[in-house]
Amino acid sequence: MKVYKFGAVWCPGCLVMKPRWKEIEAENPWLETRYFDYDTSKEMVDKFNIGKVLPVFVFLDKNNKEITRLIGEVSKDSIMRIVRDNKDL
Repeated sequence: MKVYKFGAVWCPGCLVMKPRWKEIEAENPWLETRYFDYDTSKEMVDKFNIGKVLPVFVFLDKNNKEITRLIGEVSKDSIMRIVRDNKDL
């Protein structure tokens, strides 16, 4: 499983989510994550149809097929539930 994280330096919710993701990534070193800046990664933003609301977290299986996505500030528990339920995908 991998997670593509979309955010921007001007996004307050992105700043809130940064330390939550740091904890999640430290506790789950097997989890593959990549960050894409909304303003400089136009190709990926378009490819994944990222709208105007940030941050966006796109969860992908091992075949790069989208499992689900979360938009905005979300709790660590909500993220971990998705990670646990889809770990082997």
